[in-house]
Amino acid sequence: MSIAAQKSDPPAWRALLGYVRPHRWALLGGASLSLLTGATGLMLPLVARDLIDDLSDDRAITGALVLMSALVMANAALGALGSYVLRRTAESVVLGARRSLSSYLLRLRITAVDRSEPGDLMARITSDTTLLREVTTDSLVGLGTGGLTLIATLALMGFVDPVLLGVTLAVIVGAGAVLTLIVPHISRAGRRAQDAVGVMGASLERVLGALRTVKASGAEPREERALHEAAEESWRQSVRAAKWSAAAGNTAGLAMQVAFITVLAVGGARVATGAIDVGTLVAFLLFVFYLMMPIQSVVGAITRYRTGSAALDRIQEAMRLPAEPVAGPAVLPAPGAAPAALAFEDVRFRYADDLPYVHHGVTFTVPARGMTAFVGPSGAGKTTVFSLIERFYEPDSGTITLDGRELADWELSRLRSSIGYVEQDAPVLSGSLRDNLLLGNREADDDEVARVVKTTRLDGLVAKLPEGLDTLVGHRGTKLSGGERQRVAIARALLRSPRLLLLDEATSQLDAVNEAALRDTVADVARTTTVLVVAHRLSTVTTADRIVVMDAGRVRAVGTHRELVTADPLYAELAATQFLAAGG
Repeated sequence: MSIAAQKSDPPAWRALLGYVRPHRWALLGGASLSLLTGATGLMLPLVARDLIDDLSDDRAITGALVLMSALVMANAALGALGSYVLRRTAESVVLGARRSLSSYLLRLRITAVDRSEPGDLMARITSDTTLLREVTTDSLVGLGTGGLTLIATLALMGFVDPVLLGVTLAVIVGAGAVLTLIVPHISRAGRRAQDAVGVMGASLERVLGALRTVKASGAEPREERALHEAAEESWRQSVRAAKWSAAAGNTAGLAMQVAFITVLAVGGARVATGAIDVGTLVAFLLFVFYLMMPIQSVVGAITRYRTGSAALDRIQEAMRLPAEPVAGPAVLPAPGAAPAALAFEDVRFRYADDLPYVHHGVTFTVPARGMTAFVGPSGAGKTTVFSLIERFYEPDSGTITLDGRELADWELSRLRSSIGYVEQDAPVLSGSLRDNLLLGNREADDDEVARVVKTTRLDGLVAKLPEGLDTLVGHRGTKLSGGERQRVAIARALLRSPRLLLLDEATSQLDAVNEAALRDTVADVARTTTVLVVAHRLSTVTTADRIVVMDAGRVRAVGTHRELVTADPLYAELAATQFLAAGG
C-alpha cells in the first residue's frame, strides 16, 4: 500500500543534498581524487603524441615511455584510492539515512501506522536507502567529476584540432537529444519497481505475522501466489528500468563509435591534405576513446539519479508521515510516588474521518489509588479508553485530564513514563526474557527483577529455562505460552513503578491458579497505585473498587459490583453469564 505524502515533497536532488551535506568534505576529497585520476588519463594522449613525434624525428623515446608508465601507475593508484573514499562516503550516507528514517519511524503516530503497511515501511528503510549508495557515488559524484572531466577533455580536443572537435560535438549533441527521450522512462519504471518491493514486503510481513493461522487455514498456496505476484511485478518494473538504462548506455556507446569513425575519416582526410600530422590524429583518436569514460559517467549519473529519485521520493514520503515530537526519555516515577487521578469529560472519538464514532461523549472520574474495572459488550469502547490515555490517539472533542491537567499539556515522554500498560495481546519482543522485562526500565537492578518475577509467578518458568532470564524467547515470544507472555507483560509494566497501571484483559489467558495469584497482586498494587482494568472475568470485576459499565461508546453506569447487579440490567446480564464479553 503506497503512502500518500501529506504535502508536496521537496525535489529529490534537494533531499539528496540533505543526506550528503554531513559528508561533504569526504565526498569532495573523493571527487578530487577522481578528478586527479581523470587528469592523469588526459595527459596520456598528449604524451603519446610527443612519443610519435620523437619516433618520427628519430629522437630518444625513453623519457616519454617513463612518463607514460608513471602516469599509468598514478592513474591506477589515484583511481583505487578515490573509489574507496567515494564508496566509504556513500555507505556513510546510507547509514545516516537509515538512522534518521528509523528514528522517525519509531516516533510515528499510531494513526499513521494504522494507515500504512509495516512491510512497506521496512522496504523504505532497507531497499530504498540502499539506492542512496549508488545515487551518491554514481549520480552526484559521477555528474560532477564526469562533467568536469568531459569539459576538460573537450577543451584539450579543441586545443589539438578545433575542426575534429566540431565533428565530435555534432555526434554528441545528436546522442543527447535521444537521451532526453529515454531518461523519463527510467524514472517511472524505477518508482514502480520500488513500490512493488514495498508491496512485496507488506505481503511477506502480513504472512509471517500470522503464519500459524495461514498454515492452519491451508492458505499457503493463495498467499504464495500473492507474494509471487508482487515479486514478479517488481521484476517486471526493474527489467523495464534496466531496458531503458541499457538503451541510454548503448546510445552513448554508439555515439562514441560513430564519433570515432567520423573523426578517423575526417582526420585521415586532413592528414592527407597536410592540415595536421599523424601524431595529432592519433592523439585526437585517443581523446575520443578517453571521452567515452566521462560521457558514460554523466549518462550513468543521470540514469542512476532518475532511478534513485524514486527511492528518495519514497523515503521523503515516509519522513512526512505524522510523527510525535522529539523528546528525551523521561525519568520514571520513584517507587512509592503518588498515584494519579484521571477524568474523562464528554469525550468523543473515532479512528478515522470515514469511520463511525467509538466514543459518544464518554464521562467518568477515577480517583487516585484503587482499582477501576471497565466492562461491557464487545465494541463498547473499553480498550479505546486506554489508547486515549496513552495518547496513541487524540480525542475529537472533550477533555481528558491526569492529576487535573489536560493530557495534551503533558510532555509525551513524561506522561508515558507515569503509566504502565499491558496490552490485550501482551506482545513479547524477540530477544531474551531479561530484555523483555527491562524494556520499560533499563535501570532496574537484579533485586527488583527478582521481586517482580516472583510477584508475577514467573520464577517457576525462569527456573526451567536453560539459560534462565537470558534465554531467548523467539520471534514475538513464540517459545512462551499465552499465559506466560501475559505474565511477562505484567512484570514489565510493574518494573516501571507506574503511578497509573492499565491492564487490558491482562489475565485472559491465565489458568485459574495463576489468575487468582495475579488478581491478588493487582489488588495489592492498587493500594498504592491507580489501576484501570478492562476485564471479562467476573472474578476480576468483583474485587474492583468501582466498575464503569460501557455500551455502544457511552458510560451507562458506575458503581460497585453489589450496586450494579441490582441497578443496571446490562451488568446484571453480563454478571449472570460469569464471563464478560471480551474486546472493545
